[in-house]
Amino acid sequence: MAPLTTPSVYPPAGREFMKWPSRRSVVHSTEGIVACTQPLAAKCGLKVLNGGGNAADAAVAVAAGLNMTEPTSTGIGGDMFCLFYDAAAGTVSALNGSGRSGAACTLEKIRGDLGLAEGEAGEIPLTSVHAATVPGAAAGWVDTVERFGSGKLSLEEILGPAIELGERGFPVSEDAGFFWTKGEASLRKASPNFAEMLKTDPSAPDGVRAPRAGDIMKNPNLARTFRTLATEGKPGFYTGRIAEEIVRVIRDRGGHVELADLRHHLDQGGSEPVDPISLKFRGQGCASAPRSSPGGGGGGIELWEHPPNGQGIVALMALGILQELEAAGTIPTFTPDDHNTTPYLHAIIESLRIAFADAHWFVTDPSTNPVPAAELISQPYLAARAKLFNPSAATPSFTHGDPTNPTSWSTSPALRSSDTVYFAVSDAQGNAISFINSNYAGFGTAMVPRGCGFTLQNRGANFSLEPGHPNALAPRKRPYHTIIPGLVTNLDEDTSTSSQTGGSTGAHGTKTGSLHSVFGVMGGFMQPQGHIQVLLGQIAGQLSPQQALDAPRICVGAGMADVGDVRGEVVYVEDGMPEETVEGLKGLGHNVKVLKGWGGMGRQMFGRGQVIRWTVDEVEGRGVWSGGSDMRGDGGAYPV
Repeated sequence: MAPLTTPSVYPPAGREFMKWPSRRSVVHSTEGIVACTQPLAAKCGLKVLNGGGNAADAAVAVAAGLNMTEPTSTGIGGDMFCLFYDAAAGTVSALNGSGRSGAACTLEKIRGDLGLAEGEAGEIPLTSVHAATVPGAAAGWVDTVERFGSGKLSLEEILGPAIELGERGFPVSEDAGFFWTKGEASLRKASPNFAEMLKTDPSAPDGVRAPRAGDIMKNPNLARTFRTLATEGKPGFYTGRIAEEIVRVIRDRGGHVELADLRHHLDQGGSEPVDPISLKFRGQGCASAPRSSPGGGGGGIELWEHPPNGQGIVALMALGILQELEAAGTIPTFTPDDHNTTPYLHAIIESLRIAFADAHWFVTDPSTNPVPAAELISQPYLAARAKLFNPSAATPSFTHGDPTNPTSWSTSPALRSSDTVYFAVSDAQGNAISFINSNYAGFGTAMVPRGCGFTLQNRGANFSLEPGHPNALAPRKRPYHTIIPGLVTNLDEDTSTSSQTGGSTGAHGTKTGSLHSVFGVMGGFMQPQGHIQVLLGQIAGQLSPQQALDAPRICVGAGMADVGDVRGEVVYVEDGMPEETVEGLKGLGHNVKVLKGWGGMGRQMFGRGQVIRWTVDEVEGRGVWSGGSDMRGDGGAYPV
């Protein structure tokens, strides 16, 4: 007789089911799942799946729905990345949908515009017009459908549900209402077109205000933008009326992005197909764990991330360092009872700090500055970097190494210098997509192109203004990017040729083993930290997808200039972490700050994640999707 539950996503007998405050359970389906932060956006994706579309088609529908319902985090004026698992081909493909700086955006010009003196470090403020880069999301949506979609639905059909939300109106959710009110002042200050992003209310002083939770909000201008993209494709966004309005609002604020820059993005093909990077992980018992265990891969797992200019390499490096520490006997194979204890988190914190020290120097646009990605995640380099770890004390700061020079692998004299939506979709054919879309911080620059209904991102704030830095601002360059989707495959069916990274690359993606899960955690520099914690929560902690998301998290500052912790010297700990763990971290020398509540410096720092896990019922021989959605968000995991 078939089991009544899918054991792979539940803890072993005797483990607590609800260890942390949560009202959520794992959601199961054989037909597919949409996991995202907005129920109405999830409904957009479910309509597409039920209409014959696949996971990629549905993901674009969700992205558009999220732009409509949560513009406080994401939109067509921002960037996107995705990882797509093709079940029929057994491949993982990556799509880089990030935009570039303008051709006139030289380091000298922007430093001059910001009034920086020679030798002064400085940075591009999040609210500066110079933080606006060419939006990559529009092209990325079109390319996702064209490259990975089912071919059964038109872009008009895929964007239709979101268009309907904008034209008929939708009730605003709790989180979106909170952040809309928080961002109203920035909208009003950034451009004269702010009213497009606010609710019409005759009782308001000037007739508009931020919508509150439960209010009906309409955005016909964004619906019009979506219709243009649906009927005219990428040229409808990167040339013509929309492009002209993007350039106009930037130029009026003194920025330097021109029509030729948008046209250049179009001429380059829009988004860029790239080879994903990966790291094989056999530590923490996952190599010997049965497939039916919560994190087991039955031989190990392979974590897939986007290559630079994304920061997914931070997650790979940190996971690789942890694997080397375990292999050397420096840390143990943790048991479920060790999850979120002091030794467990100390190892994670220090591994992340070492990884960030390298990433903040090396991660940049590889088309303008070569990035030694393969060397950074090679076993010899990670083993050498792991030697920097002190199990008995926190290290105040780490400097980056040089992976091309073995004599400097351990140390180097050089110094190093969150608002997003992540969602996951799976379908009845076994395909799954890990998708992330972002304005960067809140409404981004909050500048609204007239008649378009969206804001422009502030991703350019991630450029370095230090001459000679690999990530230094330059014309038509992509910045260090925080948004990263994650994907995990199993190693017992692995077809890769490398012992450490990657697989064989073909025309349709990188060949790999069977799918384990698609997952991600949004939130600026929190993202690779969330990847490590949620993944290890399942592997070492033996937690279900939902429990792994519910568990309290830590966040290393790691360059978060907006919280005044550029060097990552503070370890932020979420309320709910055991008190003995907090005191233990302090005892090791960590500068710990416990964050409570939601607004300001609260739990929002720890991101919001989604997980969709794939397993096969051994009796029935049928695949089962099992989804979790972060309790820190408004949405959930919704079965087809």
